[in-house]
Amino acid sequence: MALEVDLSAIGLTEVQERDYHSLVVEGGGTAEALANRWGRPVGAVDRSLASLRDLGLVEVATIGRDAPRWFPTAPDVALRGLLNTRQHALSLAETSVARLTEIFRRDLHHADVGDLVEVVLGTEAVGARFLQLELSAREEVCAFVDASPVAVNPEDNRAEEQALHRGVTFRVVMERAAFEDEATVAEAREALGASVLLRAVERVPTKLLVTDGTVAMAPLSVRGYDAAAVVIRARSLVQSLVTLFESVWSSGIPVVPDAQGGLVDGSAAGPDALDVALLSLVLSGLTDDAVGKQLGMSGRTVQRRLRALMDYTGSTSRMQLGWEASERGWVTRRPLDSKGTPGVGS
Repeated sequence: MALEVDLSAIGLTEVQERDYHSLVVEGGGTAEALANRWGRPVGAVDRSLASLRDLGLVEVATIGRDAPRWFPTAPDVALRGLLNTRQHALSLAETSVARLTEIFRRDLHHADVGDLVEVVLGTEAVGARFLQLELSAREEVCAFVDASPVAVNPEDNRAEEQALHRGVTFRVVMERAAFEDEATVAEAREALGASVLLRAVERVPTKLLVTDGTVAMAPLSVRGYDAAAVVIRARSLVQSLVTLFESVWSSGIPVVPDAQGGLVDGSAAGPDALDVALLSLVLSGLTDDAVGKQLGMSGRTVQRRLRALMDYTGSTSRMQLGWEASERGWVTRRPLDSKGTPGVGS
């Protein structure tokens, strides 16, 4: 019986997780029997079982002169204890992060320029800093992508995948020349979805990464280095870059996947099925969070997709967007309800 489990978050190693999982699914036994079952040396199995015992995940029973038999502790008892311990540690860490952040922001008022603007030199350092910023994002990542070589290849970017898993929204503006690379097109097509929006322009003004509207990263040209970048925390500078991004974003052409495995101009196609469902739910009176729960996305993602639809239709309010959606045939009007309120359906 195959089960999809992941216990790494509570501190188990891959071997410990695999062995405990096997004990739960297949039952216990002597170390020798388990070694035969798992195809590993008895000594290695003994060490693994001992480590599981130290964590309270297994129990050992000896009857007479028989070899000791190992059995799994009930998951709801053993794993809950580990989970509580890890949650407590994370809570303490979160408190520490908050305190350090408070100190950091307080000191920014009398900080040196070096505290507000950090220069990163070298391909490896630039790539590591880029991934770190993506991993730190909590709500949104905005980016300009050009056709030149990058410090982090899309296929090596696991930080983006982890951020998306946490519900972070990505808005990316890519210049047209970048779409000539087949690998880039394939990566972009795979990433597009509820939390990733992509637009195309003839040329982006610069490479850029902005996380949560508070930290920005842009390239530098420094003699003697194949790659260099500046990380900016100064509020006024970051806000200027956010304004630049929004201006370019509003002028970009939405890009959507096609049926042939490529990407096409989405501005002529109108909303996709997900947008239609989103519109219908929002216009029926549900809150953004309620809509997000039904569609498997965050409330912030709902807001971003609505903003994109408003930009596309030229609407300045959700009421106007509803009217435009009805006029364009994306949603249909329903008769007035008992309270005299017009309904909207898909």
